[in-house]
Amino acid sequence: MDAQKDVQPPKQQPMIYICGECHTENEIKARDPIRCRECGYRIMYKKRTKRCILLNSYLLYEIIFSILVAIPRLPDSSGCV
Repeated sequence: MDAQKDVQPPKQQPMIYICGECHTENEIKARDPIRCRECGYRIMYKKRTKRCILLNSYLLYEIIFSILVAIPRLPDSSGCV
């Protein structure tokens, strides 16, 4: 049981937010006040991650592929159907 007391929870990484006024990037941890360190503005926007962009491109590929499969094929130039 002593080993369980020594185990510490993983440290949370600070999230990067962009100020709505001066557009500077701010690293904010879980208990930090939501305020820009440069200008003091309180409206902050979460910075997008690259993971969302990859997910969107994968979904776009799936949509295009399903459309191409649904299109009926034209007959060959040889005349065979």
